[in-house]
Amino acid sequence: PPPPPPPPPPAASPSSARELAVQALGRVARLAALCRALRQREAEGDEAGWAQAQGEAEAVRQELQEVVRPLREPGYREALRRKTERARKRRLRLKTGRGRKRRLRRQRRKQEAKAAKEEGAARAAEREAKIDQWRAKCIQEVEEKNRERELKAAADSVLSEVRKKQADTKRMVDVLRALEKLRALRKEAAARKGLCPPPSADDAFESQVESLKTLLKNRTELYEAEERALRVMLEGEQEEERKREMEKKQRKERERLLQQKLEIDSKLFGNPDEFPLAHLLQPFREYYLQAEHSVAALIQIRHEWDQFLVPADHPEGSCIPPGWVLPSLPTNDTWATAVR
Repeated sequence: PPPPPPPPPPAASPSSARELAVQALGRVARLAALCRALRQREAEGDEAGWAQAQGEAEAVRQELQEVVRPLREPGYREALRRKTERARKRRLRLKTGRGRKRRLRRQRRKQEAKAAKEEGAARAAEREAKIDQWRAKCIQEVEEKNRERELKAAADSVLSEVRKKQADTKRMVDVLRALEKLRALRKEAAARKGLCPPPSADDAFESQVESLKTLLKNRTELYEAEERALRVMLEGEQEEERKREMEKKQRKERERLLQQKLEIDSKLFGNPDEFPLAHLLQPFREYYLQAEHSVAALIQIRHEWDQFLVPADHPEGSCIPPGWVLPSLPTNDTWATAVR
């Protein structure tokens, strides 16, 4: 029978070319081994072995020619080159795309790390600012207290000095009075003995005493004025201290009332931080709190309430509550689970 027709040449592709190259290399290796066997048989003078090896080599050569025949087809190598170039570009694009994705991931991670670092730095700066503000406030309060203490101590010291001067002035006045009494007694004793001082001595004594009395009176008035000024200053400081204490108490009371109001609102409307659907309840909050922002709404609500007012002696009547009516505690475990 005639030999079968040769198979059609495979389409030019890198995979088929790779397969043909592998087959051709296998035949070449087999042919090289047979050539070495031929030389060995020729050296040994083995004609039968040489002829057998020569037949095998011829068959392998024909197979090699059949294998490499598609590579000799016109246009095969050009088509293979184009497809190889396209495959290389495709691999390059894939590699570049993967590299770009990796770069984008790295950049995104860097940006996230940078953002987290900046956010941490901002939180740390805010925390440091709050600490510095609290520290400055504490330092200011301590300085104010020290200044008030020093001012009060200085005022007390000056006041004690003024009182000491007043005591000295009073003692000098008492000394002058005692001196006048002593001179009068000595003058009477001298008169009983028949001795009378000249009138000029009496005038000089009276003049000196009056001068000293005037001086002591002026000093006394000056010290009294200083004492009144110091007392007014101390009373003003005490009044300021009382005002500050009152403001501090009022501020604490306002904070307590605000915290109480927040707790009541949390019980009635839910905690917006813990309740994720707070934005859904915003229309209801606006509806129930519209009287706080609109006078017309307040009048309308009061008008609707006034329609249901009854006399004070009505058995089912009661006054309007001044604040929120807080819900009572659950009466049993079933209601408690529903409230949760």
